Amino acid sequence: MGAHALDSDLAELAAAARAALVREIDASGAWAADPRWRAAFEAVPRHLFVPYYYVGVMGGYERRWGESPDRRTREKWVRGAYADAPLATRLRDGELVSSSSQPSLMAMMLAELRVRDGDRVLEIGAGTGYNAALLAHRLGDDRVTTVDLEPEITEAARRHLAAAGYHPVVVTGDGARGVPERAPFDRIIATCTLASVPTAWLAQCRPGARILSPLATGLIALTVRDARHAEGRFLHTPAYFVPLRGADRPDEGPADLDALPRPARESELFRFLLALSRGRLEPREAYALWEREGQPRRERYGITVSGDREWAWLDDPEGPCAWPLR
Repeated sequence: MGAHALDSDLAELAAAARAALVREIDASGAWAADPRWRAAFEAVPRHLFVPYYYVGVMGGYERRWGESPDRRTREKWVRGAYADAPLATRLRDGELVSSSSQPSLMAMMLAELRVRDGDRVLEIGAGTGYNAALLAHRLGDDRVTTVDLEPEITEAARRHLAAAGYHPVVVTGDGARGVPERAPFDRIIATCTLASVPTAWLAQCRPGARILSPLATGLIALTVRDARHAEGRFLHTPAYFVPLRGADRPDEGPADLDALPRPARESELFRFLLALSRGRLEPREAYALWEREGQPRRERYGITVSGDREWAWLDDPEGPCAWPLR
């Protein structure tokens, strides 16, 4: 038995687990901005995209796979495939290099992408192929391009997509350079964290295009004005993804927060500010700003790209609280 050919009992378990996942995402409100995504999650079988994955255990990771000789392990694999949780799918020297994102976060990001019928979408970071399948279900194979730097990742994504009946364009290449031969795009969605927005993406977008990408520990939604200008604000939600390979790794920010009050040290929003300031604010400076501005939420921050300049800002792109990203 292969992971793509479940016996009848496991097939019933997978169908029930997928239906439960859809109900859970629905209850979370993740696709409230665009409920049409529900049909894609109902139709696309996630287990086909994760024939194996890793779960954290004491001292490392445990591999779960669909071809285990032990039935109970196979049942755990199916249930885990439809959990509303990220799944580690590739490790290298103990470091996570690829994963299948949390489905409710994927649903929220797809809804916030604001696709329209006929849109052409570029996905940066093919991963397992599951997100590309959801996009292809909604828009059609010919409207979706997904790119990843690692040939083994793109080869696996193609297999998974074909097994599920989807055939978007899968490209092996540096996502920071986009896929110019498939441009222009109406939407770009990244499933990996950036240090800054690659200028190549803007040049491959139509005016008015939307770019949605993890940056710092948030999700930035940019509207593209032209090939050299884009601007937008962060969404409300936190987001943690592996870095975009082939580009500069995001700065980690200051690690020594011991001198700060505990509320700041434990605040996810304060750590977002530190990550976004790219080390240009010392922790004490960042804390003073954070307190002065009323502990601002993510939605008050934004990013502007203008020619060769790119900067992050609080409240106003031309205001006093801004930090260059490149």
